[in-house]
Amino acid sequence: MPVLALADALTLFPRRGCLIGLDLGTKTIGVAASDPDRRLATPVETIMRTRLRLDAERLLALAGERHAVGFVLGLPVNMDGSEGPRAQATRAFARNFAGLTALPIALWDERLSTAAVERALIEADVSRAKRKAVIDQHAAAYILQGALDRLAY
Repeated sequence: MPVLALADALTLFPRRGCLIGLDLGTKTIGVAASDPDRRLATPVETIMRTRLRLDAERLLALAGERHAVGFVLGLPVNMDGSEGPRAQATRAFARNFAGLTALPIALWDERLSTAAVERALIEADVSRAKRKAVIDQHAAAYILQGALDRLAY
C-alpha cells in the first residue's frame, strides 16, 4: 500500500472505521485511535521503539483490536514547510511499515503538536514525570484529531 498525503489517501479509507494516529519519535511511538465515525481521537499507548518488525507487530495488533482501516502518521515538517532529517526518517519508517501492512498510511503535518500538548498538560498541572509518560500518545491524539477535523470538511 502506498504512503500518501492525507488528502490523497482519503479515497483509500472506507467511509467509516477507526483510524490509528502515530507520533513517531526516535525512542517511542505515540499511538492514538479514533472512533469508527472519526469524530474523536483518543490516546492509546506509547510504544518503546525496538526494531521495525517488533514495532509493526504491536501497531498492527492495536489496529486489529480496533478494526482500524488505516493509519495517520505525523510528518514533522519545519516551520517554513521544508523537510529535514526527522521528516526523512518518518518517510522512511512509513515506507518500511507500508511493506508490512495492507492498511493505507496517510501523512499529516504535525508542526508543533508536541509543544501544544506539553503546554496543555502543564496547564492541567500534570507533573513532569506523568507528562513524560503520556506526552507521545497525547501528541498522537493531537495529530489524529487534526487529521479527523480536516477529513470532516
